[in-house]
Amino acid sequence: MNIGALDVGDFLAIGAIFSATDSVCTLQVLNQDETPFLYSLVFGEGVVNDATSIVLFNALQNLDLDHIDAGVVLKFLGNFFYLFLSSTFLGVFAGLLSAYIIKKLYIGRHSTDREVALMMLMAYLSYMLAELLDLSGILTVFFCGIVMSHYTWHNVTESSRVTTKHAFATLSFIAETFLFLYVGMDALDIEKWEFASDSPGKSIGVSSILLGLVLVGRAAFVFPLSFLSNLTKKAPYEKITWRQQIVIWWAGLMRGAVSIALAYNKFTRSGHTQLHGNAIMITSTITVVLFSTMVFGMMTKPLIRLLLPASSNPVTSEPSSPKSLHSPLLTSLQGSDLETGAHIVRPSSLRMLLTKPTHTVHYYWRKFDDALMRPMFGGRGFVPFSPGSPTEQSVHGGQ
Repeated sequence: MNIGALDVGDFLAIGAIFSATDSVCTLQVLNQDETPFLYSLVFGEGVVNDATSIVLFNALQNLDLDHIDAGVVLKFLGNFFYLFLSSTFLGVFAGLLSAYIIKKLYIGRHSTDREVALMMLMAYLSYMLAELLDLSGILTVFFCGIVMSHYTWHNVTESSRVTTKHAFATLSFIAETFLFLYVGMDALDIEKWEFASDSPGKSIGVSSILLGLVLVGRAAFVFPLSFLSNLTKKAPYEKITWRQQIVIWWAGLMRGAVSIALAYNKFTRSGHTQLHGNAIMITSTITVVLFSTMVFGMMTKPLIRLLLPASSNPVTSEPSSPKSLHSPLLTSLQGSDLETGAHIVRPSSLRMLLTKPTHTVHYYWRKFDDALMRPMFGGRGFVPFSPGSPTEQSVHGGQ
């Protein structure tokens, strides 16, 4: 289409840029209580997707495209997994460190101000360390949050739990508002539109092609992976139905601020560019983000009401708290399993590991968590009693 001097590296970067999805609209409509499995699939993909896209984008920047051979491909894969695993390890380490500090050190306990400050600063520290080490800050702070919700959150007082819950919810809402404000301001970036204004048809054509590739690319892996997943499930309720597959496909069609941020990182220098091809890519990215967010976003609720009538209940203005805050994932029978009445499968042979790998991994993780991790880092049922501690209220309540 003669849009400018773009090489293979630019095209690969475009693929990474449009891999970042924004499934917020779908999550706002889905009912977590009525469709927990579908909600978990959409939510789980959404939270990891942006981080994976950024890691993939950074790995592509270090790829030598002039001499592509098996060694370069292996080096690229090694760089990708290094960024992914290193960011994950750093986030887990920061989360465990925060849990240990609040559980063991007196300076971090029995004070709501100190406990809330420590939780926020330790999470921010993980992000800053990741950026300092050229890792993925989003992935690091994501896994830090998982560990903190499993250990640290249960080590603080009840007032600190309520405070952190509402504080992080408020900060999340403010940050999301600023992101959409930033997207709207980018849509009025006159400089980029002026460089692309001499060929509006070409810009519209590029945007249409990118949007079509997003639709096809999303379907190319959602439906085959769902089919393969259903082959491994024996119970009908464990399979992903055709309607649920369409919802999962639709949830990943919207693009957000991460795509725009990566596009500016790739095709501009300090936010400015005078290259015609780069300007077209920026304007096309903005067009795809705005179109997918507005058009697909407005169609999300009617579509889900049509496909899943039972899960189209009105959404309250106050978002519900993630259940991981109250009953952490993969806890013991004394924790969330006792509340939900879940049945723990205790494998007795290698056959059980092969037939039910998820239950088997959960079982052994619970044993390891109860025997080593929670006695050391705290958590539900493992915080020692002392004045002002989270267990004080439960002890007096039991008496």
